[in-house]
Amino acid sequence: MKEYKAEEILDGLRNRDTNVLDFIYKNYFQQIKVFINKNSGTDEDAQDIYQDGVLVIYQKIKNDNLTLSCSFNTYLYSVCRLLWLKQLEKRKKSIEYAEESEKLVELDDDILKFYNSNERYVIYQDHFKKLSQNCQKILELYMARIQLKEIANK
Repeated sequence: MKEYKAEEILDGLRNRDTNVLDFIYKNYFQQIKVFINKNSGTDEDAQDIYQDGVLVIYQKIKNDNLTLSCSFNTYLYSVCRLLWLKQLEKRKKSIEYAEESEKLVELDDDILKFYNSNERYVIYQDHFKKLSQNCQKILELYMARIQLKEIANK
């Protein structure tokens, strides 16, 4: 398997290159999984947090033109660690955090904003699907900024 440098990984994510995604998963997922398992998580939690972490980084690349001051591995681990700690906070679990042997990167608040907006979107979609077809259609027309009189006529 080809080795990628940080900039190549960022370009690969930007372009949705499956080879880069496979490389990231094969090389970096295990470390995230070990951290989450040591801190009250399951393998499924690790997969969810890993995917959320990659998605957050992808959104940051698309919006901010992300440049790294550390290795990609360190950045991804830091993002996933932050997301997991926030998840634990939501679950209101008190845990002792595993000792960190790797240096972490200080992350900006945008990481949590991207994660929270994605999480809200999933919740909205879940509830939207529970609505009747008519309600869904009315909301779709409203979101498309169709005038209320026209929606009422339809």
